[in-house]
Amino acid sequence: MSITPLMPVYPRCGVRPVRGDHCHLIDEDGTRYLDFASGIAVNLLGHSHEGLIGAIQRQAATLMHVSNLYGSPQGEALAQRLVDKTFADTVFFTNSGAEAVECAIKTARAYHQAAGSENRHELITFTSAFHGRTMATISASNQEKMHKGFMPLLGGFKYVEFDDLEGAKAAIGPNTAGFLVEPIQGEGGIRPASDAFMKGLRTLADENDLMLVLDEVQCGVARTGKLYAYEHYGIEPDILATAKGIGGGFPLGACLATEKAARGMGFGTHGSTYGGNPLAMAAGTAVMDAVANDEFLAEVTEKGERIRTRLEQFIGNYPDLFELVRGKGLMLGLKMKVESRPFFAHLRDNHQLLTVAAGDNTLRVLPPLVIGDAEIEEFFDKLSAGAADYAVPEPA
Repeated sequence: MSITPLMPVYPRCGVRPVRGDHCHLIDEDGTRYLDFASGIAVNLLGHSHEGLIGAIQRQAATLMHVSNLYGSPQGEALAQRLVDKTFADTVFFTNSGAEAVECAIKTARAYHQAAGSENRHELITFTSAFHGRTMATISASNQEKMHKGFMPLLGGFKYVEFDDLEGAKAAIGPNTAGFLVEPIQGEGGIRPASDAFMKGLRTLADENDLMLVLDEVQCGVARTGKLYAYEHYGIEPDILATAKGIGGGFPLGACLATEKAARGMGFGTHGSTYGGNPLAMAAGTAVMDAVANDEFLAEVTEKGERIRTRLEQFIGNYPDLFELVRGKGLMLGLKMKVESRPFFAHLRDNHQLLTVAAGDNTLRVLPPLVIGDAEIEEFFDKLSAGAADYAVPEPA
């Protein structure tokens, strides 16, 4: 047998963490890594947050899972917290970001079809987006690398250039149900949408009775210094998918919607065996306790601005390596003038600094939101050392 017990769909590196300590990961051989990847924006409270760990431990000892055929005091309480803090009137809990986006797609289609508009099923999506790895979510992306081996794709999606408002307007037709967009693209290279684009999509949705669906799986839950990134743009969506940071490391996602947008989601239209289980609700509640307040969000903004300012100064020392810094809060990207993945591996393997590579030759900087001065200084020490001894590969 040549295949590995773990299906070989990930090119796993040599780092093998067995323990977490605040903002560090410890390998099985004892090597200590500074974690500025956070499980790709998941571990927003780091790896040893007492409030999160305690909440999971207490709930695990009390009740882990029951069927959604029963009432859910835990789910009702967390849903109310999200409703109180966001645009939404109602919440469906999932186990992942891809499931949250799936629910969002269904909700947008059901909005129209519940009113008899069976033809309005198409969502306008945007280039370089990443919405997940299910059949619907890979179909919603124009990235051919995710399509290979899984054809035919599902219909119902039309691709337009990201941040191109006129292109989005031109794409509207009789089958259009709405727009699906990341306010800040993550996998696409930490690319924030412009104010004009996001406000324009909201206006187009209002004028044409379309659903504005936001994928905030990566940029949501305090990552940008707002609880959700749409707040930066002065608009509200109709539907929003959230996950990653909302569980702090425990599998949890959610689809949020207004009452109007959810008009087609009645009994029997959607479901999830594990979605909203008491253990996940305990994790989500602990995360909200920690981050959903003005003081915490202000700290994220301040730390993000401090790191961004220093990064902009730093890249001037290496004009052949780095081009610019972009992003919001503690969702930052270093756009490189060379391929980013070899440099990302160099930092990991030679300087024990964990970051994340992304599209558009971008290095993602996604630290836990609880970093302090010591971790920020360690990050710049490691990044500086890594840039200084990096040998840029010769062009092929």
